[in-house]
Amino acid sequence: MTVLIAGCGDLGTEAGLRFAAAGQQVLGWRRSPAKLPAAIDGAAADLSSADLPPLPAATSAVVISIAADSPTEAAYRAAYVDGVRNVLNALDRDGVVPRRVLFVSSTAAYGDAGGDWIDEGTTPEPGGFSGRILLEAEALLQDWAAGKATEGVSLRLGGIYGPGRTRLIDQVRSGSAVIPEGPRFTNRIHRDDAAAAIVRLCSMDQPAAPVYIGVDDEPAELGDVLRFLAGELGLDAPPSGPGPDARGGNKRCSNALLRATGVQFVFPSFREGYRSILAGEGTRHP
Repeated sequence: MTVLIAGCGDLGTEAGLRFAAAGQQVLGWRRSPAKLPAAIDGAAADLSSADLPPLPAATSAVVISIAADSPTEAAYRAAYVDGVRNVLNALDRDGVVPRRVLFVSSTAAYGDAGGDWIDEGTTPEPGGFSGRILLEAEALLQDWAAGKATEGVSLRLGGIYGPGRTRLIDQVRSGSAVIPEGPRFTNRIHRDDAAAAIVRLCSMDQPAAPVYIGVDDEPAELGDVLRFLAGELGLDAPPSGPGPDARGGNKRCSNALLRATGVQFVFPSFREGYRSILAGEGTRHP
């Protein structure tokens, strides 16, 4: 059986390596397949194009893991809506019916909740174009899967951090970090735990839900995270101030449904995850 990673960047590559270690044949689609490790069979593909490579008939799972080229509405639409549509059309073109198609989405679909808890039953109310476009892509997948022997699954990830994803560390080191004056909860997941969740959701025997929230165990106030990083780096805590607008909205996301599938977190909170990064552990994929 084959797993297709459509959009085999950093997260997709980590997931692909885990599928390969479990004995799966892994095909990775990306614009520069020569960068992929040997365990993943690479094929050149631009997901924003309708001209995609052929799919193996034995494809059992498809992971659509896309990144927009820029933070603009046009780039998001080209990446997520057009990208998902083109992958699904390629499946239809080749008559391939995988058991599951998983789309890597984002908790941006929910918008701001004023610090309240949310879960998969919370009605999405995105505050910007990114969340609206991701919901449109999720709906495309569900509409396509309806009536097929395929489960469409959206994994709404919180802020991904890990090797090479060190924005907050860099801000603390440079002195540009600001602790918000008011409460601001943030939700994150280490790249490796996100990849493990993808593999679990694509491989488990029990039926999958249409949506899972992918975050670690501890929504954390941004100020607590910044103070922790400053302490680990031996620096003074950043100053308080108005700070930038909350990137993901102020909310606390529950991972209970994802946990119930058997996903186990190596980095259950930001503390373990950031300590691992600061210790130089892990690999950044090209």
